[in-house]
Amino acid sequence: MIGQVAVVTGASRGIGRAIALELATFGAEVIVNYTNSTEDATELVQTIRSMGGKSYALKANVSIEQEVENLISTILQNSGQIDVLVNNAGITRDALLIRMKTHDWQSVIDVNLSGVFFCTRAVARSMLKKKKGRIINITSVVGLMGNAGQANYAAAKAGVIGLTRSTAKEFASRGITVNAVAPGFIDTDMTKNLRADLLLSAIPLGTFGTPEQVAGAVRFLAADSAAAYITGQVLQVDGGIMMG
Repeated sequence: MIGQVAVVTGASRGIGRAIALELATFGAEVIVNYTNSTEDATELVQTIRSMGGKSYALKANVSIEQEVENLISTILQNSGQIDVLVNNAGITRDALLIRMKTHDWQSVIDVNLSGVFFCTRAVARSMLKKKKGRIINITSVVGLMGNAGQANYAAAKAGVIGLTRSTAKEFASRGITVNAVAPGFIDTDMTKNLRADLLLSAIPLGTFGTPEQVAGAVRFLAADSAAAYITGQVLQVDGGIMMG
């Protein structure tokens, strides 16, 4: 990954932070996208630079089309290219369907699904010209199996899988691979309020995953050669929860 430029959306915390660090460790220049967590994003950039890597942070809400266009344009001006896009930004607004507010449904769809579309479309232009690129979308096992109280999140993440496979077919002839990583229950702020005892019994490996384990899968799919013949796939990092 030395010499590659990678953009990670929602990179200031959790899985996104781990992905940014992983890609930087293997030599990529990493652009840390964030929406609200300026302090966390700044700290991450400083950490990457202290490791000898190249990084800078850019604020943009991926659910707003113009902000995404400005984000990608700025990166291309500053860095000259985009080799890897990791669509990681996501939110949850959990509630049972009959109690779910329309704005909570829409905000999750806007960030978790439309955001992936906006970012993919924006970077595709430069990748298509180069006939090379890696796009990795972070979906979820919830998008494969559903989850009570997360109709909005499950629908968005299922949509990401469909979008991944469709864009993979569109871009394959131009040397661009598009894959998804589907984390299971990962030890982050997003899962800290879940009932661990109930969840762990359903996970064959008997433990939550770590952000670093997800990041390793992303780095493999982002590799220039190792994953060059893989596209349109969903790599599950879930402790085996989807085996049954």
